Amino acid sequence: MIGFHPRTEVTLMRVDPFALRLRQLRKKAGLTQDQEADAINAASGRPTVTRREISRWEQSENIPTNHTLGHIAVVCGVPFDELQREAKAARARRRKARRHDEEDPDDMKRRTVLEGALIGASAAAEPWQRLAAVLQRGSRVDEASAATLIDRAADLHLQELNLSPRHLQYKVEAHLDAITAVLSQAGRHERALTIAAGETAALAGWVAWDLGEHAKADAYYKVTEKCATTAGHPPLRALALAYASYGDHAPVNKLRYLRQAAQDVRGRGNAAAAAWVHGRYAEEAAQLGDDTQALHALERAQFAYDFADHTSEQAWVRFVTPYRMDSLALSVYGQLQRSELTTTADGALARLGDDLPDGGVVVLGDLAMALLRGGDVDQGVDVARKFAAAAQAKSTTMGRERALAIAGSLPSDQRDLAHHLRQLAA
Repeated sequence: MIGFHPRTEVTLMRVDPFALRLRQLRKKAGLTQDQEADAINAASGRPTVTRREISRWEQSENIPTNHTLGHIAVVCGVPFDELQREAKAARARRRKARRHDEEDPDDMKRRTVLEGALIGASAAAEPWQRLAAVLQRGSRVDEASAATLIDRAADLHLQELNLSPRHLQYKVEAHLDAITAVLSQAGRHERALTIAAGETAALAGWVAWDLGEHAKADAYYKVTEKCATTAGHPPLRALALAYASYGDHAPVNKLRYLRQAAQDVRGRGNAAAAAWVHGRYAEEAAQLGDDTQALHALERAQFAYDFADHTSEQAWVRFVTPYRMDSLALSVYGQLQRSELTTTADGALARLGDDLPDGGVVVLGDLAMALLRGGDVDQGVDVARKFAAAAQAKSTTMGRERALAIAGSLPSDQRDLAHHLRQLAA
């Protein structure tokens, strides 16, 4: 009969209890389907799950594999064995409903055994799967799993130099979800993971500010400060304050934030952080035309950097490379129109070389601004063109603000270049 469907197909249209369970877990975690997909991809290290796939799981159209269930467990903060048990029951219900299933039972058994073997291998080779296994056992997060989360937080601060703000925001917020999900199982790693969570939240705030989401940025900075207090780790507050100093419109507040940040990074192991904070203070003092304070702060920044190792100190100082220090000096000398600008510019260009390194976009932007403010208009325009090409090739969170500043400083005969830079910023 036309329009008639077997009873088994009608049964399949009903939402399975496991599908409802997945939907409830996502909502309890405060995630949209897009956000959960991003978080799962961050946990697996592969962009394989989409919002559509999440929807199919929640509509009983499909059931996640055991491998994917491990990542869902991490994202939603539930034991892996619990999800695995419920998924197994859902698959059994699905097979019972599909009486027309043509798969050979022996083939199904062999596939199940192979899948189990693959999961076991993945658990040994993939740190994220190790983390899921820890949750499965209901025990504390182990050393390797905690290190994976912490290293990933550090790596995101490096990716800032190469990713667009929106792409970086997805990755940062997904990783923050992953850390948050395991904090209750952190055990003796709780302090280190709280610090990593604060570092990730601070970066999330910085990206939100760059995207114009200022209230969201402030909320992230406050969470970062709370993590700093909880962990008893003042340098983490310095990170939030230094990021916030970019967004505050009142110069007096900017300097106040940076003075407090300088206090927070005193002591051993914070040389790179101190160099950045003092360099930021020098920039803001130069903006106010205070030569004495600006030059003194820049000298302190350069002195601190002589003792710094940005690859082994605070995770978030990975971006405080020699190129970044060049950009701070260029910014200060350019604003103050100091004679040191010429030699600093030559040294910065020599350090960049022919192949633009990570952070090179920032240096070119600050160099262009410094030259234009310092009166070397022809070279400033030339470097501004190089900056425009680099910023278009590598859209970063540091490019937008510099593009707007350069566009406003170009001479009137460079209207096309100024227009192009404003389009980049938009």
